[in-house]
Amino acid sequence: MVKARKYVLRSHFSGVPKREDLEIVEEELPPLKDGEFLCEAQWLSVDPYMRGASANLPLGSTMLGAQVAKVTESKNKDYAVGDLIMASFGWRTHTISDGTPPPGFSFGFSKVDPSITLSSSTALGILGMPGATAYFGFLEICKPKAGETVVVTGAAGAVGSAVGQIAKIKGCRVV
Repeated sequence: MVKARKYVLRSHFSGVPKREDLEIVEEELPPLKDGEFLCEAQWLSVDPYMRGASANLPLGSTMLGAQVAKVTESKNKDYAVGDLIMASFGWRTHTISDGTPPPGFSFGFSKVDPSITLSSSTALGILGMPGATAYFGFLEICKPKAGETVVVTGAAGAVGSAVGQIAKIKGCRVV
């Protein structure tokens, strides 16, 4: 039997998050059924959206968030031991899945391309949701032209950082 640890929301954040807002709870996972696989978290996301989105979580829920996880046991032909996946499993150490996205607040479910030689953590950053938001938001919505000035606020975080780099590549002046 595998014991999973998860962060459970005990109270909604008010002001600066406090230790008592979250509790680490241990749970024993059942044996795998046919078609399932067990994942162990390698990287957890900690993103600004979580504060607002967690206000909609019922108390007692696992704290939401994406993670990169490694398949450690499998009874699913599509997921081999050692595969890395990115999924919205929340803040937990181990998860049993059948390969479908979890219900609720989800950024999807996908294998991490093993040919990418960068850290697998990039699946949660520049090669994940923040990078895609920067890329498509800036290039498809803003449609920058070389020589234009782009102002990125210091509070823009991972998305803004990527926008600044893309703007420079496109020949823009970045402030």
